[in-house]
Amino acid sequence: MKKILILNGPNLNMLGTREPEIYGHQTLDDIEVLCAEKAKSLEFGIDFRQSNHEGELVTWIQEARGTAGGVIINAAAYTHTSVAIHDALKLLDCPIIEVHLSNPKEREEFRHFSYIESVASAVIAGHGAAGYEMALEELKKVLR
Repeated sequence: MKKILILNGPNLNMLGTREPEIYGHQTLDDIEVLCAEKAKSLEFGIDFRQSNHEGELVTWIQEARGTAGGVIINAAAYTHTSVAIHDALKLLDCPIIEVHLSNPKEREEFRHFSYIESVASAVIAGHGAAGYEMALEELKKVLR
């Protein structure tokens, strides 16, 4: 069973209360349950994590090298700012799926650029929590 690393960046621990009109009412714990159920149906294991710290995310990405079957990442605000996360993702030898609950390209202009997009196999944005399930399905296709 391949293990999929699912990483979540800053402020995603506040889902459910943070701007629900943009991000919805589901909590990150709710999304983790959705991911676990979907992953099981696809015969994946998951390692679901969240950090508000860029360096911790970089370390987790580096640790995934050679061990993860794939990475799903919602880097949140770091999507638009972190060359460090981009560089760490480039080290991986597995598929990467970028996920966003909202669609950054339909929001403020500073959210339109992604440092992750160029290293991702796919970008799934604007589908709320279902985007994580879609990302797991996409990984199943890519890993066939």
